[in-house]
Amino acid sequence: MTDDRPESGGEPTDEASDASVAGDDPFAASDAIVVAAAPETVFAFLDDPANHAAITPGLTDVRDVEPLANGGKRLAYTYRMAGIGIDGEIVQTVHEPPERHVFELRGRLTGTIDLRLEPADGGTELTYAATYGLPENALTRVGSPVIRRFNERQLRAALENVAAEFDGGE
Repeated sequence: MTDDRPESGGEPTDEASDASVAGDDPFAASDAIVVAAAPETVFAFLDDPANHAAITPGLTDVRDVEPLANGGKRLAYTYRMAGIGIDGEIVQTVHEPPERHVFELRGRLTGTIDLRLEPADGGTELTYAATYGLPENALTRVGSPVIRRFNERQLRAALENVAAEFDGGE
């Protein structure tokens, strides 16, 4: 595994490399799906930031995309949660074709997203593991069980949207 770091901006956290998702953490979620395409094809699809806006519920804008020395990207985004647009930055800390993408979220929303791809019968098993940090006022308003369910639904919807891109029925 490489340990490529972005050349500019803040230093990524160790969590960005390890992307551990604790089972009892209400801000963590993990799920997997089999996608009907080769790992190289799915990796290339996920390597395009515009595709993340198309598949991720709530992600309404990606902009200011900059390439990084590790092959990944840095970009600005807007995510809509509870009707409010939240701006932030995503830095890709791991870019290992065709096996893994790891992203660090910076700004009001923080966390890591770890996408792992493995060959599977008929395509690619895509595992999406994420840990999020939300602004304190959002946490106090909705509570842990609601946040856990929301994160799990959002993550599952993103996986299903990726699979739909390759289902052959479109």
